[in-house]
Formats: sequence, structure tokens, C-alpha cells
Amino acid sequence: MKKINWGVGIVIAIACFMSFIIFLGVKMSTDKKFDHDLVTEEYYQQELAYQGELDAQQNSASLTKNIQVELSAEGIQIVFPSEKRNIEGEVNLYRPSNKKLDIEVPISLENQQMFIPSEKLVEGKYKLSINWKSNGTTYLYKKDLQIRN
Repeated sequence: MKKINWGVGIVIAIACFMSFIIFLGVKMSTDKKFDHDLVTEEYYQQELAYQGELDAQQNSASLTKNIQVELSAEGIQIVFPSEKRNIEGEVNLYRPSNKKLDIEVPISLENQQMFIPSEKLVEGKYKLSINWKSNGTTYLYKKDLQIRN
């Protein structure tokens, strides 16, 4: 019986370590449990429009009375400023943990208010983004929400 010398032992250890690392890489890239999406599919186009987003946020911050968001067990109540008319736009609820739980709702107001029922929401963290326009001026309101059912 022949003994294994130091050189052969080091080569075997390196080969085992490399095999383990390759196995982990393949496992992580093919397992659905580790599937993470990009924040957005068209991130480059959104970066190009970032200055417009900053201007819209500044417009929203300069309002005397900004949007009010109230959470309740029934859902999310969004109250728009009463002095603004002809409001159009979109409400986005972005779920950082799962792209499939994102919600996009066009703004439809009744007495300057909009309601999103809790049946559409899953418990957890959402990033609320309201992109709206009134009389040619764009506004952007952002807020982090924690939904509890």
C-alpha cells in the first residue's frame, strides 16, 4: 500500500474545494428559492428620467397641503389636495420582496379621494408612489407603507 504524499493531498484538497464552490454556484443559480428580480426591467430609461422625477417630488413638497395617506383594516385611503383639479395619473405599490405582488392602479377620484381595498394587498412592506398631474404640472409623492392584516 502506497502512502499519499503532501503534494497529492494538497491537490486533492484544492479539487474538493473547487468542486464544492462550483456545486454551490450551480445550486444558487438554478434553485427557484434564490430567484431575485431586478428592481425594474427598464432601469436605464428610468435613470434617464430621474431629473424629471426629482422635479416632480419638489413640486409635491412645495404644495401647501400635500397628499394624505391613511391605512386602515379596510385598505388605503388616499386624499388629494382640494385645490387641485383635473387630476390624472397612477398609484404604484411596489413590493420589494416579490415582483408579482406589485400593484398599479390608475387614479380615479371621488370627492378628491381614492381607496385601495385591502383584498388587493398582502401583509408586508410596500413602497407607495403616486405619480400625478394637475393642470400640466407633474407631482410625485412617495411613502413606505407597512401593511398589517
